[in-house]
Amino acid sequence: MKFLLITLITHLPHPVTGELADTTARFREVVDNAVLAEQLGFDGYGVGERHERPFISSSPPVVLSHIAAKTSTIRLFTAVTTLSLLDPVRAYEDYATLDHLSGGRLELIIGKGNGAAQAQLFHVTAADQWDRNRESYELFRRLWREDKVTWAGRFRPSLTEAETWPRPLQRPIRVWHGSATSRESVDLAARYGDPLFSANVSNPVEPYAELIAHYRQQWAHYGHDPKDALVGAGTAGYYAAKRSQDAIAVYRPIFEARQAAFKRLGVPLVFTSLEDAIERSSILVGSPEQIVDKVHRYHERLGHEVMHLSADSDGLTPEQHRDNLELFQSDIAPVLRRDIPSRPFPTVPAS
Repeated sequence: MKFLLITLITHLPHPVTGELADTTARFREVVDNAVLAEQLGFDGYGVGERHERPFISSSPPVVLSHIAAKTSTIRLFTAVTTLSLLDPVRAYEDYATLDHLSGGRLELIIGKGNGAAQAQLFHVTAADQWDRNRESYELFRRLWREDKVTWAGRFRPSLTEAETWPRPLQRPIRVWHGSATSRESVDLAARYGDPLFSANVSNPVEPYAELIAHYRQQWAHYGHDPKDALVGAGTAGYYAAKRSQDAIAVYRPIFEARQAAFKRLGVPLVFTSLEDAIERSSILVGSPEQIVDKVHRYHERLGHEVMHLSADSDGLTPEQHRDNLELFQSDIAPVLRRDIPSRPFPTVPAS
């Protein structure tokens, strides 16, 4: 199994103290966490894309370019690139440039995105958001593969023998399709033989397992070899300690502060307590042995080879955050890497 750290770059008060870091400090924290992820041996680091409060992740190519300059080996992911909101030509230019600057370490996770505010900002409607995502992706993948593209669609001006520069380093880049509830995203991934990344965060495992089963069914329907299907999955939170009681005690105020924030925002609470979340959600809180066992149980349902944890401290002190990630790499990751085989990430041939 491979492990990513992912941030959506939320900009919120500390869940326990209420203190709000300034914007510059929050961006520095994101970059520092990426450097730490590489130092500790994580396989990838992902940056989300949102265009509304409380997120400041509106420009992942810029953030990832800075991270690329500060790191040398870790894979760089988007999580997700909201192609439904973007001009696919401009998105291609940004990410092809980043692909070169990172030495071919870039991977994209795309999705149609969520949130009414960002849809209004880009004049995208709920009725056309999915169609925009599909059309943008179909053009985006052609731009990555073809030196000249002739194309016509509904949502942007047509192209005639259009050239886009720079030409990419990875030919082609690997694109994952992120999905929380959308069968359309799952079907698009299966149609083109692309990997799927399940959100696996807000609900019990059942709806995510159903979507992944649908992905595998559609994968075979489109004529792909079943053994080539590739799945990643998220987690709703992580904190480990040698004793499970200590892990629960440290994480409880963080979890309860998050629940209170959901209530203030009018977000329905799916899990009633930390114990309920540990039992029924993908949250990983407990001893290393308990976390290994839970990941195994989820893997039985999802068959995923790649898993993400939050890159953010989520209310932990910097020391607790580092110790927590170090414990993951020392006591949890080696067991899961041994028990759950995963395919290597793509590499760029030496020139």
